[in-house]
Amino acid sequence: MNTDITASAKPEYPVIDRNPPFTKTVANFSALDYLRLTTITGVSVTVGYLSGIKPNIRGPSMVTGGLIGLMGGFMYAYQNSAGRLMGFFPNEQEVARYKK
Repeated sequence: MNTDITASAKPEYPVIDRNPPFTKTVANFSALDYLRLTTITGVSVTVGYLSGIKPNIRGPSMVTGGLIGLMGGFMYAYQNSAGRLMGFFPNEQEVARYKK
């Protein structure tokens, strides 16, 4: 059984790295990735705070919401960065940066 997910879909854009390591993927985060990460985290903190008003556990629910948002935002940014490196998302800036 072939478990390689890239075998089922062909990249539409130039491939920079077929299997980028964690450090290269995180180093490739763009400003938009960081913006999305902080936005998702901020919204999650707010939702956690508001959901804790009624049972009067604002602090713990705000921290929990923030941690969930931070993890989700990081995974979303990581997915976008890895997708650009593997050629599945538009990657003009990465192609220009890594050709040098």
